[in-house]
Amino acid sequence: MSARTEPFWLSAFLDIAAADHQRTLTFWAAVTGSTVSPARGDDGEFATLEPPDGDAHLKAQRLADAASRVHLDLHVVGPHAAAARAVDLGATVVVDHADLGYAVLRSPAGLTLCLVSHPAARRSSPLAWPGGRSQVDQVCLDVGPAAYDAEWGFWRELTGFEPTPTDPPDGEFRRLDGAGPLRLLLQRLDEDREPGYHLDLSADDRGAEVARHVGLGATVLAEHGQWTVLADPAGTAYCITDRTPVPADG
Repeated sequence: MSARTEPFWLSAFLDIAAADHQRTLTFWAAVTGSTVSPARGDDGEFATLEPPDGDAHLKAQRLADAASRVHLDLHVVGPHAAAARAVDLGATVVVDHADLGYAVLRSPAGLTLCLVSHPAARRSSPLAWPGGRSQVDQVCLDVGPAAYDAEWGFWRELTGFEPTPTDPPDGEFRRLDGAGPLRLLLQRLDEDREPGYHLDLSADDRGAEVARHVGLGATVLAEHGQWTVLADPAGTAYCITDRTPVPADG
């Protein structure tokens, strides 16, 4: 694959319904220890969660008339060339604004992804607080069984990322090393339904981290052996996991 089409950075985008926007943005800023950037966009709908060090990998968009969700930005040298590569692999172009440096596509399973040219290179440190460390460091792609294998092949080819072992191997989860702080995890759902993304955080002490999030406005949805599922103030699900946060120089 040409280096022009491989992502050198990943950003997760919180797409937040207008009614929940401010409190949800405040929640994620507190969770990550970030500062909310000045609003930008024609209607002030975009903002970046700026970490204390390193480059941002979490951003937000206020939606005018849609439910809250998450999407993924892939930072590439040439969005137009990367979009052509993605189409060859089975994606569909929604918007191609090569003149503005971005393109919006849907993966073969229907997941929205953006190809952007914004520079980023410096990995940020996990948030350290008295109960431990944590960081948003993974985007999970939730895909039904019928589309799962094809979606895995699409993302592996599009990104050029190397697969990393999961436990159990090649079960319901498959993982790809990422670019910057974020990596990708593909989860095979038990049934075929609309695919989606959710965010995962690593944490030194999951119980303490869950309690911190609940104190900031999250709701616990489910407990599992190695992760807890929560909902943010907008109702968007995410997970806190037992994985160890990786330092900026790790």
